[in-house]
Amino acid sequence: MTDSSLVLALRPIADAFDALGVRYYLGGSVASSAHGIARASLNADVVALLDPQHVDALTARLADAYYIPVERLRSAVSLRSSCNFIHLSTMFKIDVFVSKGRPFDREAAARARDQVIDDAPDAPRFPVASPEDTVLAKLEWFQLGGETSERQWWDIVGVLKVTPDVDRAYLHHWAASLGVADLLGRALADAAS
Repeated sequence: MTDSSLVLALRPIADAFDALGVRYYLGGSVASSAHGIARASLNADVVALLDPQHVDALTARLADAYYIPVERLRSAVSLRSSCNFIHLSTMFKIDVFVSKGRPFDREAAARARDQVIDDAPDAPRFPVASPEDTVLAKLEWFQLGGETSERQWWDIVGVLKVTPDVDRAYLHHWAASLGVADLLGRALADAAS
């Protein structure tokens, strides 16, 4: 997939969230590529503060352009989990993660900043997780995955290497809160070597 496919797949979702007043931001490999070492990916992660009343309006807006398993989306909103949308013209997968609403999640949403994620002239801007919040979220995923994903680990280390001025106090505070302080220590050491 190319960056233009990414933008084509993201723009209608972003427009729908904006129209519905749903706060959202990009995380995952899109955010780690924006702040660290770029890598190709066939999907994009979007974290959204979705509520049950958004489901019907969202699916109505996106039904022509995406495959959306509506009952899975309802369940994801209810359980604060995730649901995959497939953009039909590009076959690009958008993983929509419903915000868990924890203090960290609210802070990460507030810290997301609009950023260009494509090199094309006049490329649109999307809210992207901060470098610190990208590292913390990926540390959580790395831990949940049994600490085996080299790709996740190198995304984390890549952000820390490329962004040497990360807010370490913020990282340490939230890493302790999220139970990933030991992993943050390892990642900081790997980034420094």
